[in-house]
Amino acid sequence: MGDVTTMTATTNTTDAATHHRRRPELAAFLRSRRARVTPADVGMPPGLRRRTPGLRREEVAQLSGVCVTWYTWLEQGRPINASAQVLDAVARTLRLDRPEREHLYHLAEVPYAPDRQEGAERVGPEIQGIIDALDPHHPAVVYNERYDVLATNHAYRDLFARHDAKGFGLRNVLWTLFTLPEPDCPLVFRESELPLMVAQLRGAYGRHVGEPAWESFIHRLSAVSNYFTELWESGNVLPPGPRVKTFRHKDVGEMRMTSVSLSINGMPECRIVAYTPNDEESRQRIEALRDRRGQ
Repeated sequence: MGDVTTMTATTNTTDAATHHRRRPELAAFLRSRRARVTPADVGMPPGLRRRTPGLRREEVAQLSGVCVTWYTWLEQGRPINASAQVLDAVARTLRLDRPEREHLYHLAEVPYAPDRQEGAERVGPEIQGIIDALDPHHPAVVYNERYDVLATNHAYRDLFARHDAKGFGLRNVLWTLFTLPEPDCPLVFRESELPLMVAQLRGAYGRHVGEPAWESFIHRLSAVSNYFTELWESGNVLPPGPRVKTFRHKDVGEMRMTSVSLSINGMPECRIVAYTPNDEESRQRIEALRDRRGQ
């Protein structure tokens, strides 16, 4: 019992110290961003007796639609609460880009929910070119942490072609795997693979608790799959890592593939997952899928 009490006290002390360090960082960050935005940038006259070229605190508050006192306290690093809506307004006034906006949220200890309109999860031609270059021998896909499918190459689509044609789609691989009838699931050893994937999802969820897109996804998938609900409620967590997966395809049979996750610069919550045939038989069957594509 004493060990648990000591551990709890240590954790609380660490959390308090982290909170104490973040506030001065938040104050310094806001001041530096405010200093670089001129009145002309936001359509305001320069005015007289301006000591610095940047905006004043009261101007940031006015443009953001918040109380001057509240913004002053925020910039002074005082322990006040900030909502996502208010931080968004301040971020727009200070013209923060996506990494700066995310940094602001983290310093203010508010869950960050990137706006889809920011294009934060848009796969550019460079990344698409990389996964296309892996075709036809290496199926490859770009996932975000929720397993939304952001980009694929032909070889990856070949693995799921039957299911996509049936209308399940590939917008989210977890949704596809949990809603397919078990005999149609392209993953062999479903009972061991799906728990690992849900554990990875659970590990990522900790960074997105309360975000509408995540909460809605978990709720909807739980509503259609009792098995997902069971795995989710287990509370297991696991980081992404290399594994050997076995896929089945009705036309060519089973393929054993080693999966490797690769991080993407500028897309910190996304990854390329590439699959390499684990033996000669699997390699030949991947090539057979390619040949069928050309028929």
